[in-house]
Amino acid sequence: QVQLAESGGGLVQAGGSLRLSCAASGRTFRNYAMGWFRQAPGKERGFVSGISWSSSSIYYSDSVKGRFTISRGNAKNTVYLQMNSLKPEDTAVYYCAADLSTSEIVSANPREYGYWGQGTQVTVSS
Repeated sequence: QVQLAESGGGLVQAGGSLRLSCAASGRTFRNYAMGWFRQAPGKERGFVSGISWSSSSIYYSDSVKGRFTISRGNAKNTVYLQMNSLKPEDTAVYYCAADLSTSEIVSANPREYGYWGQGTQVTVSS
């Protein structure tokens, strides 16, 4: 029902910035919350940030709070993750995900999200 495609990853030096984009397509006939997760080698996929359909609910993990900003495009089907002051520990594959079971509740549990993009690599060099 929903296809997600991330873009914007790459290699950046510590202290630099990247902006990830996630474009959703397909026929959903409903509003939905979206989230960003990341997975480093040998680690579980973890919550980075999430945003409700109306953008009234936004959450960040403690590790990125104050450095990353999530936003939703005017058409609601695109979500951005502005990443500033990047650190080597931010290196991971970043995934966007959609939770079609809710429009205004943002979950940090990856199991709540039924649709995932293919991921985009972010590498931060020291």
